Amino acid sequence: MSSIDVIIPCYRYGHFLRDCVQTVLTQSGVTVRVLIIDDASPDNTAEVAQELAREDSRVNVLKHASNRGHIATFNEGIAWAAADYMVLLSADDCLLPGALARSARLMDDHPSVGLAFGRAIVQQDDRREDVAAPPGLGPGTRILSGIEFVRLSRAKNIVLAPTVMVRTSLQKKVGGYSAQLTHSGDMEMWLRFAAHAEVGFIDQNQAVYRRHTANMSTTYSPEQDLAQRKAAIEGFLSSCAPVLANVDDLRTWFVHELALDAVKSASRAFNVGAMGLSDRLCDAALKIDPKVEGTPSWLALACKRRLGRRAWRLLQPAADRLRQMIVR
Repeated sequence: MSSIDVIIPCYRYGHFLRDCVQTVLTQSGVTVRVLIIDDASPDNTAEVAQELAREDSRVNVLKHASNRGHIATFNEGIAWAAADYMVLLSADDCLLPGALARSARLMDDHPSVGLAFGRAIVQQDDRREDVAAPPGLGPGTRILSGIEFVRLSRAKNIVLAPTVMVRTSLQKKVGGYSAQLTHSGDMEMWLRFAAHAEVGFIDQNQAVYRRHTANMSTTYSPEQDLAQRKAAIEGFLSSCAPVLANVDDLRTWFVHELALDAVKSASRAFNVGAMGLSDRLCDAALKIDPKVEGTPSWLALACKRRLGRRAWRLLQPAADRLRQMIVR
C-alpha cells in the first residue's frame, strides 16, 4: 500500500482545519501521515491542531513561535516528508473521497510520472462549481510528456494545488519553493517537475478549492500577476536549462504567450469599462514582447479602442455571436 505524507500549512484557518484534516484521515487504500504546521496563527489553530493530534496518532503538529510566511512553511513540510508521495494541502481546502488512492495508483502504474493532478470543485460561500479540465487536454485520464504539459500551460498556472500529488524523491531532487515567487511559486514548481518527469492528469474531481476574500491570490493586481508569472517563467528556464532542449526557443514562446495573455486581459478590462487598467495591461504586454502588436488579439483590441466603449457596447453582442459561430 502506497504511503503518502500530507503537509497542511495553516495560518488563521483554524475554523477550516478540522474539516480539512478529516478529509485526509478518511482516505482509503493508502497509508497517510499528516503534518499540520501552525505558522504562529493568532486564532485557535494551535488548539484545533493539538486536538486532532490527540485523537489520531497519524497527525503531527509543528507550531512556529513567529510567523515565517507560506514559502518557508511549505519548504519545512517538504523537508519533513519521507513517504512515497506527498501532498501540500492548504487548510482551507479539502480532499474528495478516493483522491489519494487514485493519484497513488496512477503514479504506481507509471513510475515516469513525477506529478499527478486532477479536476476540482471550487466552493465560494454556499455555491459549488466544477472546474473544467484545462483547455486542449481533452477527456479522460492521461499521461503527458513534460513538454506537452509546458505547452498546455501557455504561461498560466493550469493546476489547482489541492489536486496535486508528487513523488517525494523527485520533490527532494528539484528542491523547494522560491522565496521570490510569493504568488507564482506553484506555477514554477509544476513547470520544474515537468522538466524532470512526465505529468499525469486524472479526469475526476480530486479536491475542493475554497475561494474567499482571505485567499492570497485575491491580493494581487493583474499587473502584479503578470510580473509574478514572468518571474516564474524566468526562474523555471534558468534553473532547468541543463535538462531542457531548445531553451531559447522556449523562452521566446513563453514571452509571446504571456504578452498575448496580457492583451486578452486588457480586452476584458475594456469590456467592463476599466479603461485605465486596460491601458496599463497594453503597456505591460508591449514591454513583455513588442511583437504582440501585430497579433490578431492586439488588432481586435485596437479596433475596439478606436470605436470607443459606447459604440463597442452596441456591437459586442453581434461580435460574441460571430465568435461562437467560428468556434463551432
